[in-house]
Order: sequence, then structure tokens, then C-alpha cells
Amino acid sequence: MLDESEPTIALCSDATKRFLLAAKHAEITVLEQLSSNCRIVNAVRELIHQLQKERGASNIYLGSKGERYSHERAHYVTSSELAESTLKSQLKALYLTDNISSGNPRLLSSITLAMQAADYLVQLRQHIENNQLTALESTRAYSRLIASLLTVIFEAADIASDPDITRLLVALFNFMQAKEYAGQERAWGAIGFAKTHFDVRLCEKLTALQQAQEHHFGIFSEFSGDEHKKALIALNQSPAAIDITQLRNMIAQLSDGSPIASEISEVWFDVATRRIDAMQTIEVSLTESLILQANEKVTHAKNEMANHQKLLEKFNDEHASDGSPLTLLFDPSMPGLAEDNKEESRDNRSVDAQTKTLSAHRSFYDLLRTQAQHIENMGRELEEAKRAIQEQKVISRAKLLVMEKFGLSENSAYRRLQKQAMSENTTILAIANKVVEIASSVNTKQR
Repeated sequence: MLDESEPTIALCSDATKRFLLAAKHAEITVLEQLSSNCRIVNAVRELIHQLQKERGASNIYLGSKGERYSHERAHYVTSSELAESTLKSQLKALYLTDNISSGNPRLLSSITLAMQAADYLVQLRQHIENNQLTALESTRAYSRLIASLLTVIFEAADIASDPDITRLLVALFNFMQAKEYAGQERAWGAIGFAKTHFDVRLCEKLTALQQAQEHHFGIFSEFSGDEHKKALIALNQSPAAIDITQLRNMIAQLSDGSPIASEISEVWFDVATRRIDAMQTIEVSLTESLILQANEKVTHAKNEMANHQKLLEKFNDEHASDGSPLTLLFDPSMPGLAEDNKEESRDNRSVDAQTKTLSAHRSFYDLLRTQAQHIENMGRELEEAKRAIQEQKVISRAKLLVMEKFGLSENSAYRRLQKQAMSENTTILAIANKVVEIASSVNTKQR
């Protein structure tokens, strides 16, 4: 029973107030780091886009033995160098200063791997300039670099602590992954046209890349807002999309190895590039929304911090002189005694009377509960937002297991998972889960 004759009690200790503000300050620090990561993501996105164009132009250049696309390739190289310089400058400013206070080790590790790969771009370009590589070797090198840069964005999404930002990052990553598969489709198509024929194996690769695009566009649509969903629908109905479909159909009819004029490679490249450039417009819009929302989150948290400080000053001289303050100790909604019957534990006073006594002291406790509820809600929403990330990890793990068991490339392993999913009329994720479960079972028995 709450005794109204209890002595005057301070609403909260100085340490409690300081911890409340410390929690909000920690939230601001995390959001500021997240905002900085979003700017890095934007720079990574731009570098990937330029490298994708450079890769495609290099394919035509190598496929023609240096006779075509020399000028265009040089232009794309210059654009890539500028984007790379911008990214490195931002990374140095954010992470390589004496004032660095924190940084996620996984994100920093992925950045390190990507930058190590980028360090060898000069040599790669020189080999291409001298026609010392095949178009396939060039494609593989660029694709590995782009994959390492996409990992940076994946890690940024995985460590993000805000559900709204996480959803945008998940949408962006999957859209960029789909765009990368579109770039690889452009590259493989250019190789086929440069060779003046397509075979069954190459056509299967192109089909797998098309299916992979649809898979990631599906996840993008699940996590993006209405504006960006409509933009994707418009893209799929655009002249570039119609043209690429016609060329895809033509390639499918050439799977028997029938000869084709190599000059069509430039038509293919131009059409595929128009479609990819349209994707770039959506990418830019996504990253602009990402950065804007991250900045708004920081501003909102800082405003809340200022409001907390004002409220604490207001509460500073208040005391609980007319009854016990409502705290965690007397809040019936909080968990406590196992199987406690709240009805039986109430005293003889009416609910209204008890509530009236406690309500005068709710202000500070409400502030605490509101902040705790805010963190709890974010955690629950964050878990849902990261579902796609966890699914991607399972698929990646399954791909690696298939690669190790059958000695396949990453694309071949993914195609095998795709084919198995189609034959069982299920999803790639379901097949990936089976692969991982079987591998785990085998490892357990071997121990």
C-alpha cells in the first residue's frame, strides 16, 4: 500500500538525470555516425556507376582489339578517377583523422578491401590499354572491384541502428545489386556481340543475370517508398526497357551460334546504357532521400535533447510531497513478480484515487518511459528492416558452400541455386536455407 504520509522524496537523483541525457547523447552520436556513413554510401554509389560504364566500354575496346570505343573509354576512365578521388577524400576526412572516436570494424574492413582493390586500377587500365587482357578477364576484374564496393553498402545497412535508415539502405543496396547485374548483362552481351556469336552457355548466363535483377528489384520494392516504386514501374515501361527486351529476344534466338555483325555490340551497349542510366536516376533519388532523412534524424534527436534538458530543469525543484512518485517500483504495467495478480495486489483505495495520487508525479517518469519505449520500438522495427539483410547472408553462405563443393564460380553457384529453386517451385532463400542446414548437419556429425 502506498503511504501518503511518506517523507518528501526528490523526483530523481542527479545521476538518473545525467544517465537520461547520456542515453540521448549516445543516440545523437550514433545518428551522426550513421549520417556520415550515408554520405560515404553516396560516394561509393557514384564510383560504382562510373566503373560500370568504364567496364562496358573496356569490353568493346578489347573485343575490337582497340579499334572501337577508345575515346569513350578514356572519358569513362576520367570520370571514374574523379569519383574515386572524391570517395577517398571523404573516407580520409571521416576515418583517418586524429579526432576519430569510433568506427565499426566490419565496415572499416570492407572499406579496406575495396580500397586495396581500387589501388590496382591503374595497372588494370594499363593492361587494357595495351590489349593484354581479354574482355572476359577485364569484366571479371571490374566485377570483383564493384562487388567489394557493394559490400561496403551492405555493411552500412547491416550496422545501421535506425529502422527508417536501414530500410532505405536495404532498398538502395538491392537496387544497386540489380543494377550491377544489369551492368554484367551488358558486359556479357558485349562480349557475345564482339565474338560475333552467342552459344547456349552464354545465353544461360544472360538469363541468370536477368533473373537476378528481378530478384533484387523485388526486395527493393518491398523496402522502398511509393515514389521509388513508381519510378521502377516507369523504368520497366520505358523505351530503353522495351529495346533491351527486343535485343534479349534476339540473343535468345542466336543461342545456336548463328553469326552476327560485331557492330551490333555498340547498339547493345548504347541500349543497355540508356536503361542503366535510367536506373542511376533512381539511385540518385534514393541516396538523396537517405541523406536527407539521416540529417533530419540528427536534427530531431538534438531538438529532443534540448527539450529533455529544459524539462529536467523544470523538474529540478519539484518534490513528491503528496504521495510516492510513480516510478518503476510502483508502475503496475512493468514486469516484476512472476504470476503476479495485479487485481489482488491492489490496496483498498479506488483505482481513480490511486491514479490521482500518482499522476502528479508522472512527468519525469513519463520522460524516462517515453525514451525507453522509443528505443524498444526502434529495436523491433530494426529487426524487421534487417530481415532482408539476414536473408542475403544466408544466400551468400549457400553460394559459398556450393562454390566450395562443386568448384564453381560465384555466378555459376548462384545459377545452380536458381535452377534448383525453379525445379522445386520455391524461392532461392528456401533452397539456400536447405543448403546451409545440410552443411551444418554434416559439420556437426563430423565433430
